[in-house]
Amino acid sequence: MDCEVLIVGAGIHGAAVAQAAAAAGYRTLLLEQYAQPAQGTSSKSSKLIHGGLRYLESGQFRLVRECLVERARLLHNAPHLVELKPFCIPVYADTQRRAWQIRAGLGLYALLGGKRFATLPRAQWARLDGLRTAGLQTVFRYYDAQTDDAALTRAVCASAVSLGAEIRYRHSFAQARCDKHGCRVRYQSQDNSGELDTAVLVNAAGAWVNELLQHVEPAPTRLDIDMVQGTHIVIPGRLQQGIYYMEAPGDRRAIFAMPWQGNTMIGTTESPFRGDPAAVGPLQAEIDYLLAVRNHYFEPRADTSEVIEAFAGLRILPHSEGSAFHRSRDTQLHVDRARCPRVLSIYGGKLTSHRMTAERVIARIRPLLPRRTARADTRTLRLPV
Repeated sequence: MDCEVLIVGAGIHGAAVAQAAAAAGYRTLLLEQYAQPAQGTSSKSSKLIHGGLRYLESGQFRLVRECLVERARLLHNAPHLVELKPFCIPVYADTQRRAWQIRAGLGLYALLGGKRFATLPRAQWARLDGLRTAGLQTVFRYYDAQTDDAALTRAVCASAVSLGAEIRYRHSFAQARCDKHGCRVRYQSQDNSGELDTAVLVNAAGAWVNELLQHVEPAPTRLDIDMVQGTHIVIPGRLQQGIYYMEAPGDRRAIFAMPWQGNTMIGTTESPFRGDPAAVGPLQAEIDYLLAVRNHYFEPRADTSEVIEAFAGLRILPHSEGSAFHRSRDTQLHVDRARCPRVLSIYGGKLTSHRMTAERVIARIRPLLPRRTARADTRTLRLPV
């Protein structure tokens, strides 16, 4: 066979699976349709490495604990890419989540592996980057982390290559035919097309996950999903006191305002998306919504003429008629057959827990692969500068 593990998609999860497979000693190949990694959602996230404080509201305790453990690992293994930041949660008279609820949530967050939190003295409120103080009752400060998501993905790719993985950019998946022995994968590059034999095919195509499965024979089952668009905007002005966790006054969603490359980034939205994932883009209504949330909390006001940049990425969530805000963020690993699966698809996933997701992928496919000597342990593997 040409390789033992073939991965499609060089977003953060495809990169992480390539790293984990190479670290486990397998002959690994990663195909990416673009000229560089992280060209989809992996460069259009909120740039946060966090446990997900708001996930406690929906009882996703295991997910929060896992992400906090992975946050600690990234702070240790990639200190040049992941930085601990103070987060401020302002509580007003009209805030839906009351101070005692937030205090209880932060206490549980700390218990699950977060850092200690504090209540900011009233004397310090005037320093909070123009935060509105009328009606302000309490400000909580806790700590999570921030990263450059695209740079992190590139570093994981570089780590995979250093462990022996091969990455072919500008190579698009075209088709796969699988049986109990493996898959024959046809690809298309700028110059030619070709075929590769692999023991296992890992579908890390992100928003294209189900589209890829349409080109696999025999046709595997697909999960019923929704694509949800998340938009961020960037406006002038650097926040000096950290990242602000705000409650949108209308729908009560969590919105972040954070320093980003000398400016302020605000996001994210959750808008249903249908169509070609390559065509995703910010909507004017989303830009207006984010500006309205920002202006509700901060002075001086900003308007659309001040928006430097707006970008949108896609989340893959389990299909539901309910609000996207309250749906599970758990990653789902789906195989083409219960016995001797040869195609494993990754649905959803969080930037923070990419390494853990990759280890679960390897654990699922390991029985199908020959025994190999591990080259490294990704739990302690330092990412290259």
